[in-house]
Amino acid sequence: MKVTFLTWRDPDHPDGGGSEVYVEQIARRLVARGHEVTVRSASYAGAPSRETVAGVVHRRSGGRLTVYLRGLAHLLTREGRDRDVVVDVINGLPFASPLLRRHGVLALVHHLHREQWSIIYPDWRGRLGWFVESRVTPRLYRSVPVVTVSEHSAADLARIGVESSAVTVVRNGLDHGARTAPVARSVTPRIVVLARLVPHKRIEHALWVLSQLRTETAGLRLDVVGDGWWHEQLVAEASRLGVSDLVTFHGHVDDPTRDRLLAAAWVMLLPSVKEGWGIAVTEAAAQGTPTIGYRESGGLCESVDDGVTGFVVADRSELLAATARVLGDADLRTRLSVEGARRARLLDWDDSAERFEEALGTVGRNRVSGRRR
Repeated sequence: MKVTFLTWRDPDHPDGGGSEVYVEQIARRLVARGHEVTVRSASYAGAPSRETVAGVVHRRSGGRLTVYLRGLAHLLTREGRDRDVVVDVINGLPFASPLLRRHGVLALVHHLHREQWSIIYPDWRGRLGWFVESRVTPRLYRSVPVVTVSEHSAADLARIGVESSAVTVVRNGLDHGARTAPVARSVTPRIVVLARLVPHKRIEHALWVLSQLRTETAGLRLDVVGDGWWHEQLVAEASRLGVSDLVTFHGHVDDPTRDRLLAAAWVMLLPSVKEGWGIAVTEAAAQGTPTIGYRESGGLCESVDDGVTGFVVADRSELLAATARVLGDADLRTRLSVEGARRARLLDWDDSAERFEEALGTVGRNRVSGRRR
């Protein structure tokens, strides 16, 4: 099949995150299975407008909002009309593909963004964004099959009117062939955060935990892995809390460096307000590092088995207590580490791609049938 993903960013975008990793991993494996795959996303400094990576054609144009107009306009071109399936990646805002295509559209939704809208835009823009996502999008895509990454996200979609029968869950995987050699755990306690530096990841909560534990946990350090437009605010918060000397902001790093930092840590904190699945959890578990995050995030209740591979907690005080418990109990860390690594081995991008391909096949066949009618 000829497949185009319409998405707002690619994995190398400065604001790229787990959603973009998911698209890239699936796209590469679809190419390996014989499909022709293009990913259309926003442009950014230093990125070519067109390149091919691992067989996937990347075409970049438009900015934060105009990427949606560019994607929609593409569907009017000969190439756009020739696509068997358009995967409309909905990260809060849709590309509105059903306006131009009656058949051959598949929606990909990682999670809903109600909390993010109110955090980033605490005014009419946030209310408008949530109105579009929760009211307009379900109506516009009412006949479009949907792929999402967790049962929790599927339940959220049902709550805004998406038919459960239209939703397929295809979880995040892991590229086991790309794993680096095991790295020794740090001899001194280390906490790690792997996330985009944006407000709704609430990395401030990890900084607060560090400030509370610094006196009772000798040698404690925090590694923040990732970058984003909230970086300076986090640096300022670390200074305000008096922990600047205990925090290292690593920014974007390559995969081997990411794995080394995850493997060295005793525990990962992921205090996000919302996660579809939390690919960082899987990456950490592959290195034997357990994760603690919030129950309200939704997806972490599936990617973290509470008390078995990590902990999901209710609030900041419980986050602190769980972190102190893990840091102070070597036997507990070992149990969480062993079981987390075992379960991570069960997740594989090849399996995810196979499931995704099945969803694509159904959509592609429906388009052929629609053409015949």
